[in-house]
Amino acid sequence: MAVSGNGRYMTTDSTKVDEPFEVDKTSKVEEAETVDVPPPPTEKLLVLGGSGFVGSHVCREALDRGLTVASLSRSGRSTIRDSWANHITWHQGNLLLPDTLKEALSGATAVISCVGGFGSNSHMYKINGTANINAIRAAAEQGVKRFVYVSATDFGVANYLLKGYYEGKRAAETELLTKFPYSGVILRPGFIYGTRSVGSMKIPLGVIGSPLEMVLQHAKPMSQLPLVGPLFISPVNVTAVAQVAVRAATDPVFPPGIIDVPGIQRYSQQKSS
Repeated sequence: MAVSGNGRYMTTDSTKVDEPFEVDKTSKVEEAETVDVPPPPTEKLLVLGGSGFVGSHVCREALDRGLTVASLSRSGRSTIRDSWANHITWHQGNLLLPDTLKEALSGATAVISCVGGFGSNSHMYKINGTANINAIRAAAEQGVKRFVYVSATDFGVANYLLKGYYEGKRAAETELLTKFPYSGVILRPGFIYGTRSVGSMKIPLGVIGSPLEMVLQHAKPMSQLPLVGPLFISPVNVTAVAQVAVRAATDPVFPPGIIDVPGIQRYSQQKSS
């Protein structure tokens, strides 16, 4: 005679009926002790230049996706008065002084750099090149998983007129592809339009940009003209840039490398996982 797994007697005697298995009702069943298990860590995104035009949109997009967001810029806290700005951890620092990045980089899983600027050629190279190179190296040393750099598309003649700007951008791109060969993404938008917030003021930069985007999307042959062709590159909405930047920083299967204007427009229209 044996006892089956369902608590009933089994017998080889076909004349006997199985009897139900009796449970001792005096015995006590103790509940397993619950253990406090911390929730899975939230991804922390660090936005360099988060108080600027593009950076502020990147911050808001990241918050909408449920990320923990921090920003580092020379001015520190943004002057934007929208409620979402209260959910950003604002750091003041200078990318030309790499030691000021350490606190902001602590715990960061991804970085998006929107740092750039104009001025003399030497100044433009420092802001667009040296500053971003310092950030890329610091992020690599801290073990950051992914790095996204908002660069700029080639504008032909404009590249020569703004030599320091473009040479700085390309130097930073080279450093990124070296330090993050499998998880570095470079976005190359052209003219970026959208609504810019300055304190409580809203400045619409899409009055010209939006119609131009619609027109130039259908004028692709013009962009192939020698010298002046790049001037016909379609403008891009800042929301599209922010969406693709955050997706590139958080999606482990997002392809590394350079994403041009058509690529930005295409990825912004796709549903991310």
